[in-house]
Amino acid sequence: MNEYDLSLKNPKISSETYKTKIMGVINANEDSFYQKSRFDEYGVIEKIQDMINDGADIVDIGAVSSRPGSLPLESKEELKRIQPLCDLIYKEKLHEKVLFSIDSYTPDVLRYTLDRGFKIVNDITGLSNDDVAKITAQYNAQIVIMHMQKSPSNMQDSPTYDDVILDIDKFFTKQIQKAQFFGIKDIVLDVGIGFGKTLEHNLTLLNNLDYYKKFSCELLVGASRKSLINNIVPSFVDDRLPGTLAIHLESLKKGASIIRCHDVKEHYQAIKIQEAILSQKRYS
Repeated sequence: MNEYDLSLKNPKISSETYKTKIMGVINANEDSFYQKSRFDEYGVIEKIQDMINDGADIVDIGAVSSRPGSLPLESKEELKRIQPLCDLIYKEKLHEKVLFSIDSYTPDVLRYTLDRGFKIVNDITGLSNDDVAKITAQYNAQIVIMHMQKSPSNMQDSPTYDDVILDIDKFFTKQIQKAQFFGIKDIVLDVGIGFGKTLEHNLTLLNNLDYYKKFSCELLVGASRKSLINNIVPSFVDDRLPGTLAIHLESLKKGASIIRCHDVKEHYQAIKIQEAILSQKRYS
């Protein structure tokens, strides 16, 4: 199915605000771009407990790298990587303490994790696969619709847009309609910082994030330690926390409510300080 009933109602416009949530990142693979986010079944429980204690509202787990130039993984191998972590999480009943998100667009992986207490599907392909839409609706899960130009293997090969704001606007409009068509009720939008964008594209999106509030969906931003920081201030991945915090705090002011990051404790403190400052009266 390629076309969807465009008569379906668009998301209602509202002034609703959302609680700020921190999404901590755990990678069940050995080739993620940030080494300290990589875990296997021997260390994952302790790391998740630390994230919960540090203030995480969501833990996002993936088994396939999506860094620029990365290649796709066979679904059997992805499932093999995710199973032991997922089984441990379920056994320890950690899904009763924090929300779990699966960073995947592989149907078998989605079914396995959603059967074991995961509540969010984080789809970097932006709901391009009908089966992902069907499974998400079947489990009444939340969907994160992310924009990505092309695929991780070639997304940074000279990305171009007629107008990056409007092009992504059209993408979100179509994919929200698709989600509604399949019966998905809870939609989060992610502009996909670093996924098929130049530095200028990324900065334009971050500076105009509030444009997408018109969809009345939660907005997620994940710029944690990404290369756009290095493109502004040359730095190794391990040295990009300050830049990450700057981007994410500004994103919250622009309308984001979910921040996907590697450093939960530091984000929790920074966000609480920002909230305390903004809660005080301003004089004109």
